[in-house]
Parts: sequence; structure tokens; C-alpha cells
Amino acid sequence: MPDNRETVGLIAGCGRGPFLVAQGMRAAGLRVVILGLKGAACPRLSGLADEFYWVGMTRIGSWLAALARARATEAVMMGGVKKGEIYSPFRVLRYIPDIRTAWLWYVRVRKDKRDNAVLLAVADELRKEGIELVSSVKYCPEHLADDGLMTQTPVPRACEPDIEFGWGIARASAALDIGQSIAVKERDIIAVEAVEGTDAMIRRAGELCRVGGWTLIKVARPKQDMRFDVPTIGPSTIRNLRDARCACLVVEAGKTVIVDKPDTLALADKLGIAVLGKLAAEASSV
Repeated sequence: MPDNRETVGLIAGCGRGPFLVAQGMRAAGLRVVILGLKGAACPRLSGLADEFYWVGMTRIGSWLAALARARATEAVMMGGVKKGEIYSPFRVLRYIPDIRTAWLWYVRVRKDKRDNAVLLAVADELRKEGIELVSSVKYCPEHLADDGLMTQTPVPRACEPDIEFGWGIARASAALDIGQSIAVKERDIIAVEAVEGTDAMIRRAGELCRVGGWTLIKVARPKQDMRFDVPTIGPSTIRNLRDARCACLVVEAGKTVIVDKPDTLALADKLGIAVLGKLAAEASSV
């Protein structure tokens, strides 16, 4: 019997995010083709796929071929990659690009290799083949952060001035494509996220601020493209914050994915960490 369901693709990195998207796709009655990025995606994702393929991070040509064979006209990109590994020893051998990727990397984005520029170029390559990259949260909007306090644990009074002080700085850092998170204590910037990622920055902030009581502010880029690199937190973020003696987590409402949202917020309450959603001035609906 022919399968007449519409086919969608999922380009999956690490973490729980791809599971949320795949589950949402299946709940919508769609046929799901998952491309798992080698070294990043979880093998268990194959259980949610009608078709599953392992693909190389720098083999965009194979992504396009797999999605074209499946007759997918729409795709979602979700999940992280360890960008720091790009600068590891033997990276040339580990990340040998195919022709399509080599052209993109050495010609298309040769003057600007920041994440957003590269991902926009990838979206354009998909579009050339008739595959539209859509919002990462199209199939899991219920996991977006709300505006306001999301925990029973209140924001500590000592953190309130740090939130007001750090919010604009975090937004400026994100606008420059440096990083989307900063750590603040007593109106002083303890740490700024860069290529190491949020979890490593949290650990560094904990080492630098041993008295604890600091605030993590995590934002989206101005006019965040919700198709990729959407800010994400989850239970592991909360545990890392507890270990680093953080008192308050502030995320951008409507632009931040909270993985397994009810469980993550319940864990934050259990560990005594306030989680606040803050709406940016220019925020718009997804």
C-alpha cells in the first residue's frame, strides 16, 4: 500500500531537541526522514524515523541527496554540534568536505565564517534543491520559554539589578555573533560565552565566582532566525548551574527552547534556581 503522507526531513545534531521535533512531526502525521550528524546525533533517533541516515557534518551533498531521494520538500535543523572540534588536531582528515561543502566554505562564506552566515548559506543550498528549511520549533512550539517567572522559586532580590544591567550586554554580544550567554554578579561580567558553548561557560563562571549567587542571561540574536541555532536549555543546563552556584537563569521568551519544559522547570525549583523569561523589545511571534 503506497504511503501518501507528506515527507519532512530532520537534520539532527546532539541533545534532546531533535527528539522533540521528531515526536512533533510524527504527531502531525508526517513521514519523517532523519539525517543524523555523525559524532553528534543520538542513535536512538532512528526509532522515530521512517528513514534514517548517518551523514557527515561537512558532507552537505549527501544531505541533499538523501532528502531528494525521500522526496522531502521541507526540513528542520535541530540540535547542537561541538564547534570546538573543528579546531582539534587532525581536523582536516576528520572533516573532509564534499564538493558542495568545499564550495560553500571556501567561496560562499570565505569572508565571514560566523555561525549565522554559514547556516544561511546552508539554507540557500537546500532551497536550490527545492527543500525549504523551516523554523526549528514549528513542530514543538510548546517548549518555547514563556514571558515572566516560570518557576515557583522567585528571582533573588540581589539578582534583579544584575538582570537589568546584563540584559543589554547579552543582546549586544549576541548581535556581534560572539555568544548568546553571559554570567553577571554585582553588575560585573564574570564570563561571556564563545565557541566553547554554554555548559563550558557555566563551569568557568562557577570557577571564577566561588561565592555563587550569580545570574546567567541567555538570549537570541536580534531578529533571530528560528530555522537554526535557536538558544536551548534543558535539565543538564540546570544541573550545571547548580554545580556552579548560579542563583538565577534568564532566557529570552518566545525565542528559547526549554527541552522537556515541565521537567526542566520542576528540576530548577527542586534545586532552588529561579528561571525567568524576558521578552525582547522587538520580539515577534514564531
